[in-house]
Amino acid sequence: MSAASSDEQAIRDLVMRWMQATQAGDVDTVLSLMTDDVVFLTPGNAPMRKAEFAAAARAMAQEGGPRFDGHNDIHEITIHGDIAWMWGQLHVRVTRADGTALVRSGPVMSVLRREGGRWRLARDANMLGAPGAAKDA
Repeated sequence: MSAASSDEQAIRDLVMRWMQATQAGDVDTVLSLMTDDVVFLTPGNAPMRKAEFAAAARAMAQEGGPRFDGHNDIHEITIHGDIAWMWGQLHVRVTRADGTALVRSGPVMSVLRREGGRWRLARDANMLGAPGAAKDA
């Protein structure tokens, strides 16, 4: 396997681990997959940093919190040295404690950085909150 395809597979594995850990409510694993200076950009919200993400994720992972399921259809991964970016279509289903669900789908663009030999998420912009992108299920 070439270095480029090895890196691409490592990035795909990171996305898969992220989704699995999110589904399991494993906040520590999700946090380990991002850089300390990570920034999340979503429509209508201020940029979110790692500490804010961690607090929100821990609150949601509590007993009775929402459960997440989803997948990211990656359309492209481009790697240049220790920086990579990818874009795709993210699909998320959030099931609340009362059984109602919210389904969202939208494009996502992510920048990753290799740190200590491991790829980590450094910047993430998604359009899941865009008007018309969400619907109740």
